[in-house]
Amino acid sequence: MLTTPAAPPASSANPQSAHSPQAASEADWWRGAVIYQIYPRSFLDTDGNGIGDLAGITAKLDYVESLGVDAIWVSPFYPSPMDDFGYDVSNFTDVDPIFGTLEDFDRLIEAAHLRGLKVIVDLVISHTSDRHPWFQQSRASRDNARADWYVWADPKPDGTPPNNWLSIFGGSAWAWESRRRQYYLHNFLTSQPDLNFHNAQVQDAVLDAARFWLERGVDGFRLDTVNFYFHDKQLRDNPPLPPGKPLTGVDPSNPYAYQDHIHDKTQAENLAFLERLRALTDSYPHATMVGEIGSDRDPFATTAAYTQAGKRLHMAYGFDLLTNDASASYIRRTVAAMEAGIGSGWPSWAVSNHDVPRVVTRWGGTHPPESFAPLTVALVTSLRGTPCLYQGEELGLNEAEVAYEHIQDPYGKEFWPEFRGRDGCRTPMPWDGSDPLAGFSHVDAWLPIPEGHRARSVQAQEADPASPLHRTRRFLAWRKTQPELITGAIALLDTPEPVLAFLRGDGATRVLCAFNLSDSEQQIALPGVTPVATLEAPDFTGRFDGGALQLAPFDAAFVRVIDT
Repeated sequence: MLTTPAAPPASSANPQSAHSPQAASEADWWRGAVIYQIYPRSFLDTDGNGIGDLAGITAKLDYVESLGVDAIWVSPFYPSPMDDFGYDVSNFTDVDPIFGTLEDFDRLIEAAHLRGLKVIVDLVISHTSDRHPWFQQSRASRDNARADWYVWADPKPDGTPPNNWLSIFGGSAWAWESRRRQYYLHNFLTSQPDLNFHNAQVQDAVLDAARFWLERGVDGFRLDTVNFYFHDKQLRDNPPLPPGKPLTGVDPSNPYAYQDHIHDKTQAENLAFLERLRALTDSYPHATMVGEIGSDRDPFATTAAYTQAGKRLHMAYGFDLLTNDASASYIRRTVAAMEAGIGSGWPSWAVSNHDVPRVVTRWGGTHPPESFAPLTVALVTSLRGTPCLYQGEELGLNEAEVAYEHIQDPYGKEFWPEFRGRDGCRTPMPWDGSDPLAGFSHVDAWLPIPEGHRARSVQAQEADPASPLHRTRRFLAWRKTQPELITGAIALLDTPEPVLAFLRGDGATRVLCAFNLSDSEQQIALPGVTPVATLEAPDFTGRFDGGALQLAPFDAAFVRVIDT
């Protein structure tokens, strides 16, 4: 049986866990921990404005704790005009009133820590809102104190933008400012101007913002678009994307996918800044960082560079498992490429988040069986790395169909109907299916709640021991007892479609993890792998029988084996 080489052991500076993340050295709590992403707007509304808030997260921490996760990642809650729903920050050191107050945040931190939950917050520093005081000052003239805090450039002689860089959200990445008679760079909306990280004062300012939240007790950061911080100072044109090299994370209907983005992001200067950021977080006990590597031309090499052990980020993830390809061969190639290139770094994996259609729809199709969602949870939490689960993933929520008149996402409005935006994965959490508003709010929510989601509410699933919710809880509880699944090495097995299989562990005896990604029974031979004992992973029935591995539809097997 062909396998990929086992992953290298963790560095001596980052000792691996003996039994669970909690048993590891406290500085390494993040290694193999399960992170639960909360999108505040859509979690729970406690003040009656139809938008979720920080108090709503605090009110549901017992539920979050019951899932068996180790940390929460809270998406942006900072003051913002909400053009991009919080990813356009106008003040890095406060809470937007629609989400609550700093005191509400402090109560959330305290309540989470009392339950043993770490708290990671989104740090969105590649750009700001155009309402941020820094930009308001910068755009006023070419000679003020913050004139060089953003990326400004003169027009070409014919008045057109300085180069061919494109915005992910459509059109040129350059917008005109008449007062300066210059263009400013925006990789996203025109109201999201990019900060100039070549300016040391900018670096100091965003590090001060990070320090503010560390002082308030956060356990780390999820770094939004971490590879977008620096741009090419010469402003050279991007070349066309070479044939056969698709850009993950960008819909093919978007012209952004036509360029090879070698000059507008992922610049070498970013490495030194990430070392400054790491030095800051290392001065706070237990603080960690997970970076989002967005639409990168070589995400595995970038992940390796950004997560070099002890120097920069603790971990990073890309969009490589957030695609539509759910074949065993694609997942195997993706994980193998990451493992082959990451060196001393540490990956993070996700199959759902607030930016892509939900995995149940993306990978499972129109009518996936009830067993599909628990299978994907088990798969992503069995890979080597730190998995992130997105709110509602434990309920098996499908992608919501949001009518055009209800679309809020500017990205969806720009590329409709070929790309319908991100609202379908951002609809409110269904807490109580018997309530007209699903227990989310007492007024109409900011996005409509699908009837199908009400039927999959937390209340409904609590009453069904076989529900995806209970299966998620049972699996995550069992996972904590399996040290190989938390920090062990990984070796991928060359199994036929539709079975994905790999070994986890560092010794002679390892754990075979096998997943049937189809709706038909599978029987496969695994020469060179000798079963020792079938592990009683809750709700999964796969096992060896007559020398072959037997898997029911959308089933998994966890078997202690000797690799001969």
